[in-house]
Amino acid sequence: MEIDYKAIGQRIKIARIKKGMTQEVVSYIVDVTPAHMSNIETGKTKVSLSTLIAIANALSVSVDALLCDNVLNVKVIFEIEAKELFSDCDEYEIRLLVDILKSAKKAIRKDRKVRNMFEM
Repeated sequence: MEIDYKAIGQRIKIARIKKGMTQEVVSYIVDVTPAHMSNIETGKTKVSLSTLIAIANALSVSVDALLCDNVLNVKVIFEIEAKELFSDCDEYEIRLLVDILKSAKKAIRKDRKVRNMFEM
């Protein structure tokens, strides 16, 4: 399995923005140059394990959350992400999102069923 460094970088960037931190601040905490931090976020450079752990600690997120696009068993991570997505919604928004998700789930399963029929 190939590691998707762009996806890791994107998740780092999202977590950083959610925390209201700049690349410069995170790079200072993690002890890397701002240019290196930028390259990590864009996936132009491979982030080392020690740097990834330092970034996760600086952003108060789990390494799992940063790696979830590269890990096979990530259902729990996405469930947590969905819970966070719903946390600031009012009742109307939750009902609407649930209806949309039900429709999307039905369409995805129908599409998968059709694709499987043609793969036989």
